[in-house]
Amino acid sequence: MDALLGTCSLPQLRRRRSAKWRTYPPDVLPAFVAEMDFDLAPPIVRAVTDALAIGDCGYAHKGKLGEAYAEFAAGRLGWAPDPRWVYPVPDVMTGLAEVIEAVTPPGAGIVINPPVYPPFRYRFGFYGRRIIDAPLARDETGACALDPAAIEAALSRPGAAAYVLCSPHNPTGNVWSAEQLAMAADLCQRHGAALLVDEIHAPLVLPGARFVPFGSLDHEMAGRAFVFTSASKGWNIPGLKCGVVIAGSEAGAALLEQRRRAMAAAHLGVLASVAAFTEGLPWLDAALRQLDQNRGLLAGLLREHLPAVGYSRPQASFLAWLDCRALDLGDDPAAVFLDQGRVAVGHGPDFGRPGNGFVRLNIGTSPALIAEAVRRMASAL
Repeated sequence: MDALLGTCSLPQLRRRRSAKWRTYPPDVLPAFVAEMDFDLAPPIVRAVTDALAIGDCGYAHKGKLGEAYAEFAAGRLGWAPDPRWVYPVPDVMTGLAEVIEAVTPPGAGIVINPPVYPPFRYRFGFYGRRIIDAPLARDETGACALDPAAIEAALSRPGAAAYVLCSPHNPTGNVWSAEQLAMAADLCQRHGAALLVDEIHAPLVLPGARFVPFGSLDHEMAGRAFVFTSASKGWNIPGLKCGVVIAGSEAGAALLEQRRRAMAAAHLGVLASVAAFTEGLPWLDAALRQLDQNRGLLAGLLREHLPAVGYSRPQASFLAWLDCRALDLGDDPAAVFLDQGRVAVGHGPDFGRPGNGFVRLNIGTSPALIAEAVRRMASAL
């Protein structure tokens, strides 16, 4: 592994007290939640420890976050958002929920594309909204795609008021093309639906894929949409509590300004995010090299130990979506892998009904721990 990323030594990792390392007993290898095992980027460590050293733990100030993200987006993503329209939020999900409450009436339908990030399914319900599914299409090779007919049908349902698009997609790792994004934008425009785009995994697009920021589209909806992202996935800092939401217009920025105090990020998270977007690129490049290697390693391990498991290499991030239906382990194979193999992977049904028979495996770790996870899964059979 690259020296920047550390060794991912299991004894060292077990000293951590995050959800990944405290949810299960020590005999379980955790590979379920979206936390990477790599050491933190040195600029992030410096930013946080320097603040602690001078007692800088007050309430967050936006500071240079807008400029830092705009510079990163321009250099890495090919998009130049207005720094004034970049707002800090505690995390992407909180930002999504606040904007959904602002732009849709109580009881409104929110369209999502299962299998998809589980909080999409329950969080909006806390605000009195309901979910309308537009499942991804899947071909005979197992590859997934946005389904125009499913999205059209969902947006045509009574009360459908918004579409939350996950781009890149979690858990499948798909990176949507400009044509697919334009299709979604056309449908939202035709139906008068708000469009919110979760781009939290965008910093982790892997070699061979081209990420298209929604805000870069030459489409009217690019000015009306809200884009959400964070350094939390790319640099493994979700515990520092800072994401960003980017408005596409002055009107959108005014809405975010109204809700700014309801979406306060953590001060240390803002400082860490600025460091990530400006000084953390060498670390990010090292992580991308490792993840590229890991997704190929996983393909070989599955061929050797679990040949019946379907796997399409992710185009982005550190999450592998595995089709275990041929193993005859029921709707929730993760429960069997945990009970019989002592490895914790993501429960497919949590991602919606299309996730039945699937599991999500975290490969943001060392090759040795990926091999151990697959060995434990195979032992459960």
